[in-house]
Amino acid sequence: MRNKQSKILLIYTGGTIGMVKEYQSGVLKAFDFKKVVDNIPELGQLDCAIDSVSFKKPIDSSNMNPTHWVSMATLIEKNYAAYDGFVILHGSDTMSYSSSALSYLLENLAKPVIFTGSQLPIGDLRTDAKENLITSIQIAALKEKGQSVIREVGLYFENKLFRANRTTKINAEQFEAFASLNYPILAESGVHLKVYHENLWRPVKNKPLKVHTALDDRVAILKLFPGLNRELLTGVLNIPGLKALVLETYGAGNAPTDAWLLSDLKKAIEKGLYIVNVTQCSGGSVIMGRYETSRELERMSLINGRDITTEAAITKLMYLLGSQVSGKSFGTIFETSLRGEMT
Repeated sequence: MRNKQSKILLIYTGGTIGMVKEYQSGVLKAFDFKKVVDNIPELGQLDCAIDSVSFKKPIDSSNMNPTHWVSMATLIEKNYAAYDGFVILHGSDTMSYSSSALSYLLENLAKPVIFTGSQLPIGDLRTDAKENLITSIQIAALKEKGQSVIREVGLYFENKLFRANRTTKINAEQFEAFASLNYPILAESGVHLKVYHENLWRPVKNKPLKVHTALDDRVAILKLFPGLNRELLTGVLNIPGLKALVLETYGAGNAPTDAWLLSDLKKAIEKGLYIVNVTQCSGGSVIMGRYETSRELERMSLINGRDITTEAAITKLMYLLGSQVSGKSFGTIFETSLRGEMT
């Protein structure tokens, strides 16, 4: 029996993908996404019905914040029953942050939410926008036996579909702007669209979508570097109201063994600050205790971020703090993979 036509909702938040160039002036302007098929007539060849909704004021992705993430999540909640899949058009600079956040906010997601964007405007002669958008819609529309093939938040860019909360933007100029070094791709577009089913997230069946709207942004990121001084560390640890810190360490989770550094971190943890150990490396994992330079961090109960990205770690902290997870279980829950964000 033939699957009925999929209904896809495009959500335009802003970003280069939604721009067209006025060739006389060279100025980039956002176009009306209700006329998206006029700008990309190839969409008419897709076997799905496409509707679109736009943020009233397009947001440059550099201006994205948790309020916008909640707006996206509630838009999906409002339209969840009416559509088979969602494609979110977003600027590439903070796409990994936004898509990671959405993966936490959309609990029990059973339909595809695909983030995409482009490096060049949709009207540019050499644009990557058309392929990214067309294939994202195709992926969002995929069904087998009446069920969506993709049932998680994905990020599609330059022929590859990634698990969104595993991605990092690695290049500001190349079309291959994103990488997922600690988790394999979910699908690949070539002559054929190939889905790697073994890599897909499988949510618990028959649980209704639960949308979370509380995020707590009292968090910070501190990247270790040779020459980090005590004044800087003290300044960060004593930020008024700070609840959680992502500490980007060296290699497999290593840090200097200076007594003042270890003492100040330990005191901050004892006062109730959650500190997550995340590696600065694009690939690989934190393995506390492997080297002497991480043994003390393990002893003071730093939360082990293992192979999570910084983007997924900071948004996970906002989500867990917003969910008012108890202090006793906070570390254990963080170290548990909630949406496939860590191994």
